[in-house]
Amino acid sequence: MNKTIFEITKMDCPSEENLIRMKLDGISSIANLDFDILNRKLIVFHSGEIDQIEKSVLELNLGGKKISTEQTDQTEFKENKIQKKLLWSVLAINFAFFIVEMTTGIISKSMGLVGDSLDMLADSFVYGISLFAVGGTLTKKKRIAKLAGYFQITLAIIGFVEVLRRFFRDEKLPDFSTMIIVSIFALVANGICLYILQKSKSKEEAHMKASMIFTSNDVIINLGVIIAGILVNYWSSNKPDLIIGTIVFVLVIQGAFRILKLGN
Repeated sequence: MNKTIFEITKMDCPSEENLIRMKLDGISSIANLDFDILNRKLIVFHSGEIDQIEKSVLELNLGGKKISTEQTDQTEFKENKIQKKLLWSVLAINFAFFIVEMTTGIISKSMGLVGDSLDMLADSFVYGISLFAVGGTLTKKKRIAKLAGYFQITLAIIGFVEVLRRFFRDEKLPDFSTMIIVSIFALVANGICLYILQKSKSKEEAHMKASMIFTSNDVIINLGVIIAGILVNYWSSNKPDLIIGTIVFVLVIQGAFRILKLGN
């Protein structure tokens, strides 16, 4: 048995972990995957050569880099009995906040909240693919990934069009208080999701720490919407909301392309 350590510089939250798991699924030489999101490390226990595994990791464009490969005597690995239950929990939280943020974003006329809702939906897709494709064929998993990716891109493009329409027309200012309050709740929800998944790891350093939360793209987006809400009120302009909305739509499309890579 060999043990290869990868550094994954863009592995900020559990959704990236699931992307990697799905990408490597089906490679028969892999015996176990051990993720350390805090330190952005992936440990792969495998037999034979590392070439196919390394190629798959690099294809996700998450900043993957092989650190080392060495032999190991470890052949038994603890199965996480509650992993599926945890995935259902974070899927429910992400999808619920997709509905909440989409609804309040439309009512408050905030593209930042609408964009963040799509980011929540993107994470839901990743967790959903992990759950619904369990035990299914690789072809089925690829088909689901492609549908999710294209649907996500379509929603983001619609968002871009709406941003452009609002940019060139006089629109009512977004409700800054709704932007701030809802984003604070979304911030808490993201922290809970991160905690739920990380507490299952049998390592002390994997428990909830502030440094873990604030490296998450999801949390950075939440903070961005909060700041945009403050600036909307301060400048009496909808431009900060449109700017953060555009940034989030770009991130959503990038995430969609990562999902599409799973379908190749």
